[in-house]
Amino acid sequence: MSNILISKLPDSLEIDGRFYKIDADFRTAIRTLLAFEDPSLASIEKNLVLYENLYIEKPPDARGAILKGIWFLNGGKDQEEPDGPRLFSWAKDANLIYSAFHQTHHIDLESTPFLHWWKFLALFMDLGSDTAFCALVNLRKRVKTGKATKEERAEAREMGDMFTVDEIDDRTIEEIEAERKFLEMVNRRD
Repeated sequence: MSNILISKLPDSLEIDGRFYKIDADFRTAIRTLLAFEDPSLASIEKNLVLYENLYIEKPPDARGAILKGIWFLNGGKDQEEPDGPRLFSWAKDANLIYSAFHQTHHIDLESTPFLHWWKFLALFMDLGSDTAFCALVNLRKRVKTGKATKEERAEAREMGDMFTVDEIDDRTIEEIEAERKFLEMVNRRD
């Protein structure tokens, strides 16, 4: 793994012994992650978005490129199973994330010409606890883990859709189609 303090951050990824140029800007990574949040896309479509967005040069080994792309999006770490409930959304919380960056790091993301994804991640992990984004994430965590007070649960209910963050659907096209067919059969019985 690269060390952000002493290593040059990757602008290409090695697949099958050859390096392929990537677009390492945070905007490209977030566009890709937005696709992964999209419930209307099947897993294969999400992977295609990763392949098309991230790689400037397209590796012939698409599967290897996707695995390496996920590694890149994870900040140079191997893919791990989520260790808890999903607490934020790149789509739903975009405004709060933007303002938290500005408040904490004095960075205007809109006017930043380039910011490497891994630098963005380092800054993202250090957003100030006094930001509205971090307060919302903390409230979501407390409610989802059952540690919220009665008042916090009431506050979450009052927030309505702003509070809710759906889990990411990573089913394959086959799994989605099988579920659709099953529901059709069940509905025909009624």
